[in-house]
Amino acid sequence: MDLLGRIADDLELGLNDDVRTLVRQAIDARLSASTILNDGLLAGMAVVGRRFKAHEIFLPDVLLAARAMHAGLELLEPFLASEDVRPRGTVILGTVAGDQHDIGKTLVGIMLRGAGYEVVDLGIDVDPETFVDAALEHRASIIGLSALLTTTMPAMGVVVRHVKERQLAGKIQTLVGGAPVTREFALEIGADAYAYDAASAVETVEALMDSRRC
Repeated sequence: MDLLGRIADDLELGLNDDVRTLVRQAIDARLSASTILNDGLLAGMAVVGRRFKAHEIFLPDVLLAARAMHAGLELLEPFLASEDVRPRGTVILGTVAGDQHDIGKTLVGIMLRGAGYEVVDLGIDVDPETFVDAALEHRASIIGLSALLTTTMPAMGVVVRHVKERQLAGKIQTLVGGAPVTREFALEIGADAYAYDAASAVETVEALMDSRRC
């Protein structure tokens, strides 16, 4: 197996020390940073995402793989900067106002980073205006909103309304999700997209990004 394949496989297994060593070997072998990122680290996380969606692995496995990816990225980031390798896009994430839950939102962030996106995680109990301000500040094209309580779901609609009132519809798209959230609710509040779990959130973000490029 080639070096990049070994990086991907060891990342999938969550072997962060081995991933760090192999990334160093790939750098020393003068492989480009973008090749190491795409064909090694991101390739491994793509497999993790597919296996998680198929329920072949579980949250602890994803967290170990994410730790291994970060171990490789720590070495790779200076070389990515020198090659001007940019993320596939920027996504703002947060749990809406009044809601203190963050496990699902955090998992979405991990998997989006593993798919090559820059993620700005605003945390929990985030005011509607803060989402929009952060999207403008970071030049993000997608805002991801999480809620785990039916009582906080209406705050998602407030964020969507703020996007439209500030004449940013089409420039900034909204993605909603969380245990009580449904596709019907997303349509009702005018959100651009809905995701029922972390794996589908990555697929949905990719679809939204592709639609913007068309």
